[in-house]
Amino acid sequence: MRAVAPAGRVPAQGAADPAAAHTAAAPEPDSSRTAGSGRGLALLLVLTGAAGLLASWVITLDKFKLLQDPDYVPGCSMNPVVACGSIMKSEQAAAFGFPNPMLGLVAYAVVCCVGVSLLAGAGFPRWFWLGLNAGTAFGVAFCAWLQIQSLYRVNALCLWCCLAWVATLLMFWYVTSHNVRRGFLPAPGWLRMFLNEFTWVLPVLHSGVIGMLILTRWWDFWLS
Repeated sequence: MRAVAPAGRVPAQGAADPAAAHTAAAPEPDSSRTAGSGRGLALLLVLTGAAGLLASWVITLDKFKLLQDPDYVPGCSMNPVVACGSIMKSEQAAAFGFPNPMLGLVAYAVVCCVGVSLLAGAGFPRWFWLGLNAGTAFGVAFCAWLQIQSLYRVNALCLWCCLAWVATLLMFWYVTSHNVRRGFLPAPGWLRMFLNEFTWVLPVLHSGVIGMLILTRWWDFWLS
């Protein structure tokens, strides 16, 4: 004899639990939870942070040597254009009242720590990712100012500075892409789809513009 279930306890055949259906249809948005990153972004932050840290460290050491000996010639001063010494002696090299690379020693070290934490599986809240994005945006803006000063005011180029520039713009574009794709930054659907596949296009174009400016600024010198 088949038992009869109490009325109201058994849902109709084929019906889904309404609470479960609601949960599946409306997952918690990315902007309200912590999030990590893929291994690729984590490694990129470690490598670019290390590159910027190396550049800042070398420039800082050379700056101290210049302070001790005004006639000291840094190893990266190779010709009238690629002349790190001219950059280090300029007013623009201490935009905030202290040598610029000292700021890089702190900022790039923080980026390295973030990358290592992500590799270890850490997750960060939305405010942290937006703060990192703001920091890299400031870095790109500051590097753009330094590029203008280097090319059109100081009239010299520092290879270590170029390394820091490229590292910074890579950080900025990939962190921005991560935040857009995660929903931390509002963006239209087509932009999310583009960044999901072609983020690499943006830093390539950005680096290409800087390279073209350097090439055309000293075009006669490169041809000689």
